[in-house]
This record gives sequence, C-alpha cells and structure tokens, in this order.
Amino acid sequence: MSFDRREWLQAAGGLGASLALPSWAQTKPWPQRAVRFVVPFAPGGSSEIIARATAFELTKSLGQTVYVENKPGAAGNLAMQEVARSDDQHTLILGHIGTLAVNPYMFDRLPYDPNKDFKPVSLLAKVPSLYLVHPELPVKNLREFVDYVKKRPGQLSYGSAGNGSAGHLAMEYLKMATDTFIVHVPYRGTGPQLTDLLAGRLQAASVGAAAVIQFVRTGRLRCIATGTLQRLPQLPDVATVAEQGWPGFEMTQWYGILGPANLPQAAVDTLAIASTSAVKQPATNEKFSTDAVIGMGGGPAEFARFIAQEQQRWKPVVERARIKPD
Repeated sequence: MSFDRREWLQAAGGLGASLALPSWAQTKPWPQRAVRFVVPFAPGGSSEIIARATAFELTKSLGQTVYVENKPGAAGNLAMQEVARSDDQHTLILGHIGTLAVNPYMFDRLPYDPNKDFKPVSLLAKVPSLYLVHPELPVKNLREFVDYVKKRPGQLSYGSAGNGSAGHLAMEYLKMATDTFIVHVPYRGTGPQLTDLLAGRLQAASVGAAAVIQFVRTGRLRCIATGTLQRLPQLPDVATVAEQGWPGFEMTQWYGILGPANLPQAAVDTLAIASTSAVKQPATNEKFSTDAVIGMGGGPAEFARFIAQEQQRWKPVVERARIKPD
C-alpha cells in the first residue's frame, strides 16, 4: 500500500532520513509529551501484538514515549467513546473491523460516530481468518465442507468468541457466500470456544491465525481454507476460499491507528509516515510473521477509503445474520 501524491507532499515535507518532523513542528512540535495508545480490548491476542510492536517503533521515531493502555468493554465502545470525546491531542486508538465497520450496524445506538469523531491515520495490519474443522469431520477442504453441510442443513454447529466477534462475522460471511446453514454457538471468549472445538463438541469455527496455527500444525485442528486473497507462507498447502470457488472472497481482521477529530492534520500526516515505517521494520515483521500477522501501512486518505469499503461490505452481513450484541 502507498501514499498518494497529495499525501506524500503533505506528510513528507521536511522529513529526512531520521524522520524529522514537518517544518511547522520546529516551532510547535508534536508530540510534546508521551502519547497514549488505547486498545479497546483485553490484553492478549492479535491486538496486543500489533499495538505493542507499533508503539515500540513509534517511540523511537517520534522521540516521545508511546505507551499502550488496554480499555476493554462493550465490544470496544467504551474506549472509542472516551477517545472520541478526548480533547487531548496525545491520545490515539487502535481501530478494528468491529469498532469501525460492524458496531455501527450491530448496535441500535453508538456513543461515538466512527466517521466523524476520528481521523484515520494508517492501516497497520491484517490478521488472516482461518476456517477450521475438527479433524474427525470427514472433509479435507472447503469444497467438501460445503457439500457436507448442504446435505445436513442445521445439523452442524460452529463456535465464536461471542456475538459480533470476528469469528462470528467470518462464519456468517462464509455462510452467505456459500448459501449454507450452520448453527451458531456464541461463547464468552476465544478460549472456551477453542476448548469445545478441540474436544469435538463443535464441528467448525473461524479463528484468527495467531490463536490456532499451532493446533493446525500439530493436527489437532484441520484448516480447510484461509480468508486471505493469497495463501499464507505459514500454511502453504491450504487453499484460500477464493481459490476453492468463491472469487474475491476475503475475510481478515484488521487494525489501524486513529486520532480524535481534533488532532491537527500535520500531526496525522507525520504519524501516518511513522506508523507505516513501524509496521515495515524487520523486527516488527519478525514478530508478525510468527503469528501470521500481515503488516500493511498507508496514508490517511487510503485508510479512510478502506474503512468506508469495509462498512459497505459488512452492513448486509450484519443485517442478514441479524447479529446483535450479547
């Protein structure tokens, strides 16, 4: 992903090899103090990996400490509301597919406006969704799974970490694309869901690669497809959903960095360049690769377009599946 010409002209002016701040910052530098990077989820999982790796690199490039603060609750709404109402120009938030593209259609009312209360900065990373079955299920790939399910509508069940979770969305999106019916069993977290999937009490699930790739490698779970557009280097023998007959299908969790609406545009542009650099560093890529996280990067306008596209994509899925919060 790349910045367009306008973004580079805005954001790169005055930047040298050491990532110097733009010329306006010579008299009024940003950041002037430590930067709080809010994560709207509990510690652990992909959000933690991405936020901490990014914050570590931003601390080096911006010359101020960037620290991560977890603030879970209400499907991310509590943290989003707090940052949206913040007048502190040193508070940022980790945006997510749920808080930006799903919650607007899942909740009747939101305490924040995802499009007006924030300034998109940069798309940081995508986390591939893996489509999994218990190894006792007599299917080896997605095609066989779809045929098996169509002969047994409503007889199989899949689990998720809860209503509106990424796993719930991933399976409902697959059901819509393949015209299949599988019963949803929501859990309170990925851990309890995986316990039942590994024990065979569930037949299927979609989970972010970081949480389950170890079980796939040891044969305790079978991956029948990946939600990425290209095969994963970590699972080269597993075909994508698109490869198996559903062109254009993509299901990945994604994370980006946003500031409150009052963050100065010059600071946004500086932060976008620093964020893109952060997720492209060799040390960051090494951390990401272990958990099959894909570093992205890009400019503010590009990220804003991406969010709008994702909102259009997920609105009909949420409405068709009648997804409501727990």
